[in-house]
Amino acid sequence: MKTAFAFLLCCLPPLLAQSQEVCKVTQPTASFAIHHLAGDPELNTDPTSPLWSSAAQAVIVKDCTHVIEYQALHSTVRGFWTDKDLFLLFECPYTVLNLWQPPMGGGPRNKLWDRDVVEMFLGDDWKNIRHYREFEIAPTGDWIDLAINLDKESYDQTWRSGWKTSARIDKKKKVWYAAARIPLSAVTDQQVKSGTQWRANLYRIEGVGGDPNRHFLCWQPTCVVNRDPNHVPENFGSIIFEQ
Repeated sequence: MKTAFAFLLCCLPPLLAQSQEVCKVTQPTASFAIHHLAGDPELNTDPTSPLWSSAAQAVIVKDCTHVIEYQALHSTVRGFWTDKDLFLLFECPYTVLNLWQPPMGGGPRNKLWDRDVVEMFLGDDWKNIRHYREFEIAPTGDWIDLAINLDKESYDQTWRSGWKTSARIDKKKKVWYAAARIPLSAVTDQQVKSGTQWRANLYRIEGVGGDPNRHFLCWQPTCVVNRDPNHVPENFGSIIFEQ
């Protein structure tokens, strides 16, 4: 993703770049309030299951940089938390999938961001906002997790969070699903309780071909040009942990 976005930004056709209005970030940025669930549930990718029935929902539909909404790609994110974990489920409609083949049978797999993927950027530090964690899941079930330190331009792929993931493709409905169970301790060494807030952004990358032909969607658009539109922590939204 880090080099791919450089290509994206330098190689957009001039007429396309001129015809698209750059968005503006307004304060406060987006927030996603999620509720607590007791127990230690098993992860699944079925949005109609009891596990997700009371989960809070957010949507990913906006371009990261421009004033564009991709209604055909309107993606839903469900979320809740337990005493130990953050649970998220992405539901992503598609027309054609762009996949790394063959699947590795689970990650970690480098450069997932060069194909269809969903991403979660999470950080608990509101002072050193350039330090956070990155999590990615592909439709094939391959994944990667990274420790990010922008001050050192470090995207550490040797770091492991201990998270659990699941993904599946419903070819009949033309929807793919990705579920994540992320240990709270992978993001923070502080106790998470009602009222805790994390800096966060949620993403979907979609489309076939080179980056100028793909779609880069953000839950909270970061609205930057001439730089990677994902790694913009100053424009992240927030996840709010509620009881």
